[in-house]
Formats: sequence, C-alpha cells, structure tokens
Amino acid sequence: MAVVEGALVLTGDVAEQVRTHGCETYPHECCGALIGRDGTITETFALPNTTEEGPRRRFLVRPSDYRAAEQRASERGAELLGFYHSHPDHPARPSQYDLDHAWPFFAYIIVSIQQGAAKDMTVWYLREDRSAFDEGVLCPTRS
Repeated sequence: MAVVEGALVLTGDVAEQVRTHGCETYPHECCGALIGRDGTITETFALPNTTEEGPRRRFLVRPSDYRAAEQRASERGAELLGFYHSHPDHPARPSQYDLDHAWPFFAYIIVSIQQGAAKDMTVWYLREDRSAFDEGVLCPTRS
C-alpha cells in the first residue's frame, strides 16, 4: 500500500477502538495514545482524562500517562506516534485549546461523538511554527 504524505494508516480495529472509546466516555471527552511505526498505527492506548477544567470540553494527558504510553510503545517495539480524543457534540476539528496544547511531530486524531454516536473522524498535524493544524488523511485497513 502506497502511503500519501500526511496520511495515517490505521490497521486492524484501531479506528473502531477510537470510536468506541469516544462513545463510552460520552458526554465527556476521551483521550488516548496512538502507537505504531512509520505512519502506521497498530494499537491504541486509552488514557484517563484527568482535566480539572471540565471533561465535557477538555482533556489532559498527565506526564505520568505520557510516560506510560511511551513505555507501552517501547514494549511493543514501536513508537508513540500521536494522540486521539473525542469532541462530544462538536465537529472533528481542532479547537483553539487543542492548538494551544499540541506537541509537534505527533498525529492528532479527533472523533466527533454526536448524541452518543461516533460520526466523523479526522487526523491533524501541528505546523512547525505552531500557528495552525494541517489536516491529514486517515487510511483505515483491516490488515
């Protein structure tokens, strides 16, 4: 399979795992890590949403959770490639809060959960100058 620049390949049931996690935590935001290698996500790693700002519209990945995600990736012989989170009753587009808290070099998947049902799912990459996100292409596969 040829990979397009800005494309993120989701193997197996990764896409379904993200959607399911978003539905399970609705009406709050879910969050998790994306593990894989070379632009291909092979596993998700659900993380607790520990924000104190209200989990309906915010999520927080604590340093200890970040380290746990890196450890999980290392145990799998893979890398931490990014994060996912849900937007309850909101489009699958990054918010200003998402932009303000994003880290460079990671893929960010956002799934829109509308009234408890998973809808659109998108992937975003932070520009080097941190001014905005560029939308990528999700390529789910059942391999």
